[in-house]
Formats: sequence, structure tokens, C-alpha cells
Amino acid sequence: MPGPIQGIKILELAQIMAGPTCGLMLADLGAEVIKIEKIPGGDDTRRFLPPDINGEASAYMMMNRNKKGIAINLKETDGINIFKKMVKESDVVIENFRTGTMEKLGIGYEVLKKINPKIIFCEISGYGRTGPYSNKGGFDLVAQGLTGLMSITGESKDKPPMKVGVPLTDITAGILGATGVLAALINREKNGDGQRVDTSLFEAGIVHTYWQSAIAVATGISPGPLGSAHPLTAPYQAFKTKDNWITVGASNQKTWLRLIKALDKEELQLDKRFNNNDNRMKNLNSLVKILQKEILNKTSKEWIDTFDKEGLPCGPINSIIEMHKDPHAISRNMIIEVENKKAGKSKAIGMPIKFSKTNAKKSLGAPILGEHTEEVLKNFGFSDMEIKDYKNRGIII
Repeated sequence: MPGPIQGIKILELAQIMAGPTCGLMLADLGAEVIKIEKIPGGDDTRRFLPPDINGEASAYMMMNRNKKGIAINLKETDGINIFKKMVKESDVVIENFRTGTMEKLGIGYEVLKKINPKIIFCEISGYGRTGPYSNKGGFDLVAQGLTGLMSITGESKDKPPMKVGVPLTDITAGILGATGVLAALINREKNGDGQRVDTSLFEAGIVHTYWQSAIAVATGISPGPLGSAHPLTAPYQAFKTKDNWITVGASNQKTWLRLIKALDKEELQLDKRFNNNDNRMKNLNSLVKILQKEILNKTSKEWIDTFDKEGLPCGPINSIIEMHKDPHAISRNMIIEVENKKAGKSKAIGMPIKFSKTNAKKSLGAPILGEHTEEVLKNFGFSDMEIKDYKNRGIII
């Protein structure tokens, strides 16, 4: 089945994670995403080794499935001319270079909108295209520090700063970029105009601080790390069981009462230290000690079975491999199988949004370098003779 934005043609001039995440989201929604890689070498994630599958970088394959891949030397005039011709017949350009790079190449937004006034130009950078940091290069680690995320992640203020375990700002910036592209496409349907879409790792980090920023603006105090606990409600955190760890989400009065009933500790509700959320937060350390002592008496499975019967949100703390094998992840098509010409079959993360009528059913594996160059250029009107000449001169692969 076609996805909901089938027919939209996107040129992804991006690498590593933020831009490719944006392209991946849009490809899964049905767009034709053409990944344009640099010559030589292609996307830098092709060299994120190990790990690899039959010599193909696993990181590259994870981020670039469902795309067509071509390689163009944009340092050559003919390479730029090829790209400009493609822009004329496309809907969206995604790029995640440092500020000024596209302009230096002669393919910045002001140039491209003259070629195609309807083009949507999505820029994902470290800090955005305006402001005092706009010319700086950005990385997820730096963004997590700058936006306060590392100050609220970890066990306590006494421990070294810790980043979130995943490249949170990269991935979120890609999703924000895709959201912006979709909004721009809707606007274009109304008035026919293309526009720039500008987002960044910096903004992606800030939007994850909603709760902590709410505390800061109300109290004038920056909250610190709480381990797995919640800054506004309790008990809502990880607990050690007899054999492992589980998470328990008693985040409101109803789930709190379910928890103490399941623990056979209903007398805790009579204790003024714990009878409402305000008091539980004030006495969190004492509460955790009491609950932890009880939860250590049974295994994770025993507690999850008990809590599930009471309707209390809870779950195991899975490893990534365990998550890949989780029956619910599999049933929701979040773990899928794709095929790469070099690596063969491998697992990938699936589309996180489901539709009642427009789910795309099959995903392509990530392309090998230049896999679709000839096919794509023919579709854009280049002749066999032109393509052969470009190949012979190293303009394309």
C-alpha cells in the first residue's frame, strides 16, 4: 500500500543521523527519498565500523533503509548542475551541513527557490541558521550539555555529568525536521509557496526539558538528576527485585493505591508522609526504602504478574536484544527485516506510526553507494550518453 505522502519527491543531502532520520521518517510515510551521497566515500556512517554485516556498516544501514541511493561529486560544476536539475522536479531538499556550506556550493535556498519556487528546503543543524551560535558545528553530546539535559540525567549531583544513552537531540531534530516538512507541504497545498524549514539539535534538546523547565520557572531553582525517578510525581522509578530490575509507574493517587494494595501495604495510605503526591515527593527517600524492601522479596516476573492484575503500569528493564525479541515490538512491526545487496538480510527499526488506510507495507534495505544513480538520473531525464560520460569523469558513481 502507498504511504500517505506518496508522490512527494525528496532529495536528502544529509549524513550521519539528524538529516537521515528526517529522510527515514518521510520515506516511511510514502515519499520517494533520494539519498545523495558525496564522492568519495559517501555518508560518514559507512565508516562507523565496527559493527558491520558482511562488510556493510550496521549504523549506515539502520538509518538509510527505504531510500534510493545515488552519489554525486558536488565539488564539480557538472555535479552541481545535476543537482539543480533534480531540484527543479522535486518537492523537498533536506540538508544538515554547517551554516554557509550550501551557499558556498552555490545551492543555497535563495538559489534553489529561483529554480523551483515550490521547493521546501529543510535545514537541520547544530544550532539553527540564526543567533549567536549559528556558525558553530554541533554534536549531540555538546547539545545535551548546552540544553541542560546532562544536568538532569544520572543518579545525583555528586556524580559526573551523564548524557542520555541515545543521541537524543540528533534523532529528535530529525523528527522535528520531518514535522516541519509535513507542515510546509500542507501550507504549499493552500498557497503554492515553498519555504525554508529550520530546526536544530539545540532546539531538540530544549523541548525535552518541559517538566524540568516548569519546575525552574516556578521555583527559580534548576532541578538536578534523579536517577530513574520523576521530578513531579512518586513513586515512579526503577526498583530492584529478587533477580533483576523493574519499573513501577504509580504516578497518581489511583495507581498509588493499586501499588500498596498489590504490595499488601495499604497501611501506608494512613501514613501522613505518603497519603498524597505532595507528601510522597517530600518524603521520597523514606518511601523508596520501604517499597524497595518489599519488592526485593519476589522476582521481576512475579511482581509484573501481580502488578498487571491490579492494572498498575510496570515493566521489565530490557536489554536492546531483549527489546528486539519482545512479542509486542514484533507484533507492532517495530522490528522488521530488510535486505541490502552487500549485507543480505538484517533487522531494522520499523515505522513508529500506524495508519488505518495508508500503511506502507514493505521497506527497502539501505542502498549500497551509488546503487540507484543510473535509475534515478534516467527518471530525471538524463540520457544514457550523459550518464556514461558523468561516470567516466567521476562526477557520479
